[in-house]
Amino acid sequence: MQKPLVYTAAIISAALLAGCAASTDGGSKLISFPGAYKINVQQGNMITQKMVDQLKLGMTRKQVQYVMGTPLLQDTFNQNRWDYVYTMQPGGKQSTQTTVTLFFKNDRLASIQGDLAPTKKPSN
Repeated sequence: MQKPLVYTAAIISAALLAGCAASTDGGSKLISFPGAYKINVQQGNMITQKMVDQLKLGMTRKQVQYVMGTPLLQDTFNQNRWDYVYTMQPGGKQSTQTTVTLFFKNDRLASIQGDLAPTKKPSN
């Protein structure tokens, strides 16, 4: 009489653990519910090309902060480096990341590095 109870418990446990199994694609999709709404996830400072185009070498820190906002990362050991990071993951899709790093010299913007750079406007 005890064996059927043990077998039943083992089958139920195996079925429950199957729902917790890791997927082979890095864990991004275990179970997909049809019609379930997946939200867009945004993290960090939103960075646009228009914002970066407003940056000019020689701007003060306050002017840069007015255009770009407060940097997401300020290096404790290098006060002359500001990092802006923006990550966007549309619902259920691959995430994208945009970074812009600003370097200051004598409290003035000295260089811009990253995924976005100021575009040159044609002179009239």
